[in-house]
Amino acid sequence: MVRRKREKRRPPFGMPKGIVLLVTPEGWRCSVLTVEGGMLCGRLADLPVNAGPAEARAAATAMVVGLVHDFHELRVDVTWDPPGQPGSWTAQVTVASTLPNARG
Repeated sequence: MVRRKREKRRPPFGMPKGIVLLVTPEGWRCSVLTVEGGMLCGRLADLPVNAGPAEARAAATAMVVGLVHDFHELRVDVTWDPPGQPGSWTAQVTVASTLPNARG
């Protein structure tokens, strides 16, 4: 029996490089910017509408760290920038290391 060469699949989204977090009357919105120039946008669904900024930043950080871990097999650091305009926050995402059991 001939086996096919296993192809390495691309993750369903690019490697994150930044986060934009916005508060809206309907709840917290989050956009994840990727190195390849893409953007993943959505609502932080598990977060109450009346959650504070620190809780929203923690939820966005956990979401991005988890997605990168699961799909890119990397560890990342998320560094939030000082607040700019009221109701919006930005963060930088940088690679910390590869996971010890990452496949090459």
